[in-house]
Amino acid sequence: MDEATCDQLRARAKELVQEFDPAKVVSIFSTREQNRTTDEYFMTSGDKIRFFFEENAFNPDGTLKYEKEKSINKIGHALHDLDPLFNRFSRSDKVRDLAKALGLENALLVQSMYIFKQPNIGGEVTCHQDSTFIYTEPIDIAGLWFALEDATIENGCLWAIPGGHRRGLKSRWLRTHEGRMEFEVYDTTPWPESELVPLEVSKGSLIVLHGLLPHRSFENRSPRSRHAYTLHLIGAEAKYPSENWLQRPENMPFRGF
Repeated sequence: MDEATCDQLRARAKELVQEFDPAKVVSIFSTREQNRTTDEYFMTSGDKIRFFFEENAFNPDGTLKYEKEKSINKIGHALHDLDPLFNRFSRSDKVRDLAKALGLENALLVQSMYIFKQPNIGGEVTCHQDSTFIYTEPIDIAGLWFALEDATIENGCLWAIPGGHRRGLKSRWLRTHEGRMEFEVYDTTPWPESELVPLEVSKGSLIVLHGLLPHRSFENRSPRSRHAYTLHLIGAEAKYPSENWLQRPENMPFRGF
């Protein structure tokens, strides 16, 4: 991705945040207590553009430590369908050709996120597999992680376990009959995080993530942000279970290119 495209996506994300009124809803994104903190605002965001705050964005009295633009963790989860600029980028010829090269001939675009990794308060994302949250039968998913700024160890780059995708799926995050979310665990062995390697990349780079690849990012306590845009694609022939958290209404199904 060229620098101009990176800057266009960043500028559009800034506009979206400026238009967002945090007085209407406050939803905090956390990967550490997902069973407890998941709320309706998050669970119904699969066909919307919504905003989620960093865990450490607030003072004890509930006020923001920093201005709104420096407090948002991410925007999700249908930017690729609902915002014209993100739609054009997500469905560009380059992304379509990449999907084909990855074996996703009839790829569907399922989820998009704009991730800020804010300076000073950017939260960690614990070690996980994308197929835990976006599961298909058979597993047929690719994550595309576009660096819109340099990503370094200091500002919270991705880390991954080489070859970890061969270890199988460790868990799924499932909707229960009661409407809650819970993990169904298949392997309780802890991730060998000593094997993690940093994926430091420059602005404009792309990281492609296998659905079973264990990866994570640490907190950002540096004075520099680490913006990224992510897309998750699945094969059109794969079954997408109703137990997955991200669901679409009948009038807004997943679409391809």
